[in-house]
Amino acid sequence: MLDQTQETLCDENTTDFSDLKALTINCTLKSSPEGSHTDKLLGVTEAILVRNDVALEQVRLVDHTIAPGVYPDMTEHGAAQDDWPAIWDKVAAADILVIGTPIWLGEKSSVCQRLIERLYAHSGQTNDKGQYAFYGKVGGCIVTGNEDGIKHVGMGVLYSLQHVGYTIPPQADSGWVGEAGPGPSYGDAKEDGDGYEGFDNDFTRRNTTFMAWNLMHMARMLKDAGGIPAWGNSVDL
Repeated sequence: MLDQTQETLCDENTTDFSDLKALTINCTLKSSPEGSHTDKLLGVTEAILVRNDVALEQVRLVDHTIAPGVYPDMTEHGAAQDDWPAIWDKVAAADILVIGTPIWLGEKSSVCQRLIERLYAHSGQTNDKGQYAFYGKVGGCIVTGNEDGIKHVGMGVLYSLQHVGYTIPPQADSGWVGEAGPGPSYGDAKEDGDGYEGFDNDFTRRNTTFMAWNLMHMARMLKDAGGIPAWGNSVDL
C-alpha cells in the first residue's frame, strides 16, 4: 500500500499523534461490498494515519440512509428515516476529516454534495468558546475518476469545509484521473498485467503523502494550542 518514501517517513517520525482521531468518509456511489476506486486512494491516506497511531473510523456514506436537508435530524422535519445523527457523532469526535469523492460529469458525487449539506446543518452550533462547532478541526479531500476535474472538485469540497469552520492546511487535496473518457480507474489492473492504474503515479503519491502529513501536523498544532483563539470569532462576544 505505501511506497518506500512513505514507509520511511512513518518509521522515522518522532511526533506523537496518538491522541488524534480521524474520520474518512467515502462518497462513492457504490454500495458495499462492491469495490470502490475512491476507497483505494483513501486507503493510502488511512494507512499513513494508522501507521502514526491516529485513531481511524471509516464511513461509506451510501451504505446509510441520509435524508436530504440542512437540519441535524431530518426525521424532525418529515423524513421517515435519517441515519445522519449517528454519522454526526463520528464527525464531531474527529480531529481530522478526509472526504473522498469520485468525479461524475465534472463534479463531486451527489453523495458528497449531500454530505456537505448535512455538515452545513451543524454550522450554527458552537463549542464551549462560542466558536462554531468545526473550529479546531482540519479537513482534506481526495478525488478519483477517469475525467478531468481534480482541482475543480477539490476546490469546492475544501471551500465548503473552511466555510463551516474547518482549518485547511497546505496541500490538503490529492487525486488521480486516467485518460479522458471511458477507461480504467484508480486501482484497476493495467492491461499489460504490470501493476495497477495510478499506484505508481508520482504526482498522486506525493500529494497524498503531503496531504496526510499536513493534516496530522495541523491537527497536532491546533490540539496543542487548545484550538483557535476565540478573540474576534466567538458568537458570545
